[in-house]
Amino acid sequence: MNAHSSQVIDWVKGARPRTLPAALVPVVAGSCLAYRYRTGRSLGILGSHYRPGHDMFELSYCLAALVVSLAMQVGVNYANDYSDGIKGTDDDRVGPVRLVGSKLASPRAVKLAALTSFTIGAAVGLVLSIERAPWLIVVGAASIGAGWFYTGGKNPYGYRGFGELSVFIFFGLVATCGTQYVATGHFESVSILVGVTVGLCSIALLETNNLRDIVGDSQVGKKTLAVRLGDRRTRILFVGTLFGVEISTVVLSIIMRDAWVLLGLGGAPLAWVAGSRVTSGETGKGLVGVLKLVSMFQVVCGIGLSLGFLL
Repeated sequence: MNAHSSQVIDWVKGARPRTLPAALVPVVAGSCLAYRYRTGRSLGILGSHYRPGHDMFELSYCLAALVVSLAMQVGVNYANDYSDGIKGTDDDRVGPVRLVGSKLASPRAVKLAALTSFTIGAAVGLVLSIERAPWLIVVGAASIGAGWFYTGGKNPYGYRGFGELSVFIFFGLVATCGTQYVATGHFESVSILVGVTVGLCSIALLETNNLRDIVGDSQVGKKTLAVRLGDRRTRILFVGTLFGVEISTVVLSIIMRDAWVLLGLGGAPLAWVAGSRVTSGETGKGLVGVLKLVSMFQVVCGIGLSLGFLL
């Protein structure tokens, strides 16, 4: 392998591809929910009925929303790499490649990559907002701000224990409800519960990372929620979050009056294995394996929900 190929691989790893389901799943689920509405199928207790000629399902808008979501996720990952790297909090880490902390790329280059990703997301989001609803520009600006100031700036909120809340809001509620809205031009309240379900999956991903990094984060003053709760309570919260995904899926099936939605429970075995490894005291590199399981769990859960909406 030549130096150029190795460098490309480092940049791909630095984008943290295992976190990309957090951007992919809510958009796919929101799109499938929108299609269900467009085809006239009931959304259950909280849903309304499709009115022919009033709302349209726009696949192109769903694809645009996917580009925005993925660009934001990659931007957040590079921004975190840059901000943590220049602060020195990534100097001794286990897990995904840190470009700045490992001196595989200059801070300036990683910052430029983050800004480029945010710019792509902002440009596509701007066009989408102009086409569908200008007020979505405010939502987009808030998303970019949340991504940058997670670890960036003088008082990053990720260092104060608010990371889980942020991913729940932006990679759960906003991405899911936003996609459903731009696809039809009509907001369905049931999309909130779908957003809760996939948002909990995103929280589980972040909790895995933060549990793995408790010792290192504590030493550099990075007070994530895991640091604040401590090892034992973070493990309990992790298992509770996975359980919450399953409960939310069952509730969603009941509200939508559709047993097919229970396909979202297809990831339960993966959740069981991940939860068992965490409760058994898995640490360090072992939690990297748990992260893979949680990422797969989110994908399987998202595919199951999406199929359930369509079948």
